[in-house]
Amino acid sequence: MSSNDQAAGPGASGSDPGETAATGQEASVEGVPEGLPRHVAGDDAAGAAGDDAGLAEAARDIADVGAVELITTVSVHLLSAAALRCGLAEEGEDLKDLDEARTIINALAGLVTAAAPDLGDTHARVLRDGLRSVQLAFREASVVPDRPGDGPGEKYTGAVT
Repeated sequence: MSSNDQAAGPGASGSDPGETAATGQEASVEGVPEGLPRHVAGDDAAGAAGDDAGLAEAARDIADVGAVELITTVSVHLLSAAALRCGLAEEGEDLKDLDEARTIINALAGLVTAAAPDLGDTHARVLRDGLRSVQLAFREASVVPDRPGDGPGEKYTGAVT
């Protein structure tokens, strides 16, 4: 893409006004963040060539991310979601959903436990500390706390007290 095309913005090449000139991706699709390939947005009009290009670009993007970075990033997202569902956000009770929190914490505990040997001590310790924090937050938020060892994720981590 030339600097003139960049200055003109999406659709400057005379192609579909919903596409960026360089990538063939949607400039914006309702409910889908800008920059996702059309196949993610569910646009069947993109055509096979656009889908193949989008898939190839997505595969290259994923291939550039190391395993430790990917696992750490996913874990941080799960930690954030679990904290929100435990009512730790400013909105507190509005976002609190302990059933959802239990599911997220179980998934996080499985991921952290399974990946810990490959993550190394530094990364694994931080993730285990975050996991323990949301497990304790869940216990505090519960009206009827689970018995030690029966809380979310505790089948992977052992009892959290």
